[in-house]
Amino acid sequence: MKFTGTNDYIAAKDLQMAVNASIAMEKPLLVKGEPGTGKTMLAHEIAKALKCPLYTWHIKSTTKAQQGLYDYDAVSRLRDSQLGDEKVHDISNYIIKGKLWEAFEADQRVVLLIDEIDKADIEFPNDLLLELDKMEFFCYELNKTIKAKHRPIVIISSNNEKELPDAFLRRCFFHYISFPDRNTLMKIVDVHYPDMEQRLTQEAMEQFYAIRNIRGLKKKPSTSELLDWIKLLMVGKINAEGLKEEHSAGRIPLVGAIIKNEQDLELVNKSKFR
Repeated sequence: MKFTGTNDYIAAKDLQMAVNASIAMEKPLLVKGEPGTGKTMLAHEIAKALKCPLYTWHIKSTTKAQQGLYDYDAVSRLRDSQLGDEKVHDISNYIIKGKLWEAFEADQRVVLLIDEIDKADIEFPNDLLLELDKMEFFCYELNKTIKAKHRPIVIISSNNEKELPDAFLRRCFFHYISFPDRNTLMKIVDVHYPDMEQRLTQEAMEQFYAIRNIRGLKKKPSTSELLDWIKLLMVGKINAEGLKEEHSAGRIPLVGAIIKNEQDLELVNKSKFR
């Protein structure tokens, strides 16, 4: 099983090597990078390329590791016992399977995405060490071990909002998705907008890089924001000449697609993004 990117996802050689290395080593792939560089989309495209089902576990600040395994709904069982429901005698009726359980019991190899792991509590990664290492866990309510039928391909994304524990990092294959170079970014734009006028693509790219290179930006515009901006330029029927005219006047049409806070907007306006 080799990943080389897809028609919809341009993967750099080092990213391809990282994905294939993690699959070969049977270790989770921890992917970091600027927001908007395609970390989450990577898991979707790996699943598509390798023809595997995708299971996605979106992590929030309140998410606990146990939720990825299972929840025991004791409240529903108590209510059913008060109502005299017969299903109360089978505790399995009150076990709510988490994404890891679902991935473990799948009849074929799957891709499991643990998305934005750094949003959770600092202990969250450590609470999954055994499960991700051994690909099994024990369900106390059912008194049985749940073991993966087929070891899933695990992709873990992080926006680097907090440091992850060393013990967790040791069990992962790490890759940082750098911001793409100009040629790669051009290919990405071409994949998403194959019918776009080349002159508009080139002018938009020139202005985008000029903005991104302004020193002191709190949040540099990302690949996804460039794609959003280009889409809006096309919808607004702004051509290369119109974009150049706006640039000459020190303006950015539809600036809200690429600049996300007032401090950065002030910096852009002062620099005239040249």
